[in-house]
Amino acid sequence: METRTQILVVMAAYLGLLILWGLYQGRKVKNSSDFNIAGRSLPGWAAALSERATGESSWALLGLPGFAYASGLTGVWTALGCMAGIITAWAAIAWRLRDEADSLNAGSFTDYIARKHGDAEKSIRTVGSLILVFFFFFYVGAQFLGGGKTLHTLFRIGPRLGMLITALVIVPYTVYGGFRSVVYTDVIQAIVMIIALVVGPAVGILFIARTPGLFASSIPQALGQAGPAYSSLTEGASGFAAGVAVMGGFSWFFGYLGGQPQLSMRFMAIRDGKQAKKGRNVGILWTLAAYGGALCLGWIGIALFGPQGLEDPEYVMPAVMLRIFPPALAALLITGAIAAMISTADSLLILSATELSENLLGRSKRFDESETIRLRRARLVTAVLAVIALAAAYLSPTDLIYTLVGYVWAGIGSTFSVVILYTLFWKRFHGTAALVTMITGMVFTIIWIGSGMDAQITARFMTFVAAGLVGFLVTVLIPRGDVPERNNR
Repeated sequence: METRTQILVVMAAYLGLLILWGLYQGRKVKNSSDFNIAGRSLPGWAAALSERATGESSWALLGLPGFAYASGLTGVWTALGCMAGIITAWAAIAWRLRDEADSLNAGSFTDYIARKHGDAEKSIRTVGSLILVFFFFFYVGAQFLGGGKTLHTLFRIGPRLGMLITALVIVPYTVYGGFRSVVYTDVIQAIVMIIALVVGPAVGILFIARTPGLFASSIPQALGQAGPAYSSLTEGASGFAAGVAVMGGFSWFFGYLGGQPQLSMRFMAIRDGKQAKKGRNVGILWTLAAYGGALCLGWIGIALFGPQGLEDPEYVMPAVMLRIFPPALAALLITGAIAAMISTADSLLILSATELSENLLGRSKRFDESETIRLRRARLVTAVLAVIALAAAYLSPTDLIYTLVGYVWAGIGSTFSVVILYTLFWKRFHGTAALVTMITGMVFTIIWIGSGMDAQITARFMTFVAAGLVGFLVTVLIPRGDVPERNNR
């Protein structure tokens, strides 16, 4: 059986089992709280593995190894920035956010910020939800596009058919089981991912050491022979240019500080403080192992194929796996990477649906709704959003969708990280400041990237600085409103 056929068979079996597992978890969803936030009852290990799978997916298995393959040691700064952000989030933010969301009975990311800042609750709920729904809606479309492209590359399936297959994988269990199904399918993804990122480098290092005729027989030798740009931490740059290169990589740190709603929702859904500590330990250990392994896979690729041996650097992970493992095992590990990528859409989809259903549509009701109605509405909104996102992926220009997605990490991640940090750690921070910070971060990101300045200094860093400064000034110069924060419905 040829390699491509083996990968196809393994992938079909893997995705089939994943769908069944997600539907099984969905049987435990009885109300809108179960659907939106897993009843706030997740064990720490499940929340941690889901958060890591959602936060990394194709980045850890395709993007970072590809970057390490293309840039050598410079990739260390990106890895350090991400690891520092993730560790900080789990050590200092996760348990605080969990406790506060629980005390406020918050059912979504924006719901938490709005309830915490009662002096501007309605405005925060509306503006925050609209920003998240708009950009994450296109983010879902981009995941469909990415899934279609990957399936086309591997199996020569038409890109449009590939997009449809991607949607058919994730939509059934996401609509049925909501956040709970998404979390527990993520757990499977995280386990396969970490196996690939630990076992792959270990076997790869032994393989290049024992196989003659390769470009290099070790990682240090590979980096040295590839040239100064690969063996330097700054791609051979010095002075200000070196500082920009380091900051560009490390700037990923700022988006992990509570500002990615799809990740923060995992913190909010943890059962209790004890489970939050377990989640912290699992999340940090997973991160250290995964990022070290991802870098090594890229550098092993240099030893195997040379620095110019692959047409697309982001396919270094599949290329390495197929070279060092038997086809069937390589197919399983590659499938885990692909499935993690195309299923990232489920987290984005359920978050967008929750924001729209609970904060925009649900709040317009003037009468008390039964749980049956709220659950039915949540599922309907999720299904409709999925269909519209797929249609947008079919009809919208690809560059438009990816352009909008390009604003997410800075405009959403860096901006909302400032809001979450001030909310958790600064008692004077109030609703008006939170609202102005949200708007400032989004507008600044659009202007900074649109002007081309992002090529000079990354918007991930500059948006964090601009939003942080504005949030500070508004808090100091404008007194808190008279409306108190609310602790319950």
